[in-house]
Amino acid sequence: MNLTVIQLRGKRVLTTAQLAEQYETDNRRISENYNANKSRYTEGKHYFALSGNEKREFLNHTEITDGSKNAQVLYLWTEKGAWLHAKSLNTDRAWEAYELLVDEYYKVIEQPPQYNSLELALKAALEHEQAIKEIKTDVDYLKESMRIDGLQQQEIQHSAKQSIVQALGGKDSIAYQEISKKVFSAFWNEFKQYFKVPRYGDIPKVKYEEALRFISLWRPSTSLQIEIDSCNSQMAFG
Repeated sequence: MNLTVIQLRGKRVLTTAQLAEQYETDNRRISENYNANKSRYTEGKHYFALSGNEKREFLNHTEITDGSKNAQVLYLWTEKGAWLHAKSLNTDRAWEAYELLVDEYYKVIEQPPQYNSLELALKAALEHEQAIKEIKTDVDYLKESMRIDGLQQQEIQHSAKQSIVQALGGKDSIAYQEISKKVFSAFWNEFKQYFKVPRYGDIPKVKYEEALRFISLWRPSTSLQIEIDSCNSQMAFG
């Protein structure tokens, strides 16, 4: 791993171009990952964004030759930022490169400052508290981003089918024969709109129970129910 060492505010960082090269992708993909998950990134923790005088002052004392200095805003990624990008890319190469970066680049060996016993105890307590907070944040992020598994997808699909068929009046009803596709489509459109997902398989695990409750409480809209009733009335008077 032959990387120009870049350091800012006591932390080793990488330019977007350096990170893209290590993960065997391109700058555009790194930028797209960031823009799609901006709420997950915290400036100062996952990255630094330099512009204007701050950027010029930094570049005057730093050797950057990969073209990143020409960007209007210079993004510099910390170890935690590199982890988020590896997770977004989720390729074997990205994870292998991330491990190498942690072992061979981000780990800066420094002489520890001298503290007395009380200062050491306070410092250790603060670091421990901060580590717990960061772990909790990462765990919460993973929980929110994990999608339902195959069995849960099957259960949602099965429960939805039962609910829709029941709303139609059963499989033997005229409404099922004539407008079942329309009712199924209406249900899934409402379902995806409610959970803000492009398909039901993208629902986070933490919302699985809520999805089943949505299905159990779902009823056709008034206009759709009138259409169902109208179809089934043909059976009664046929």
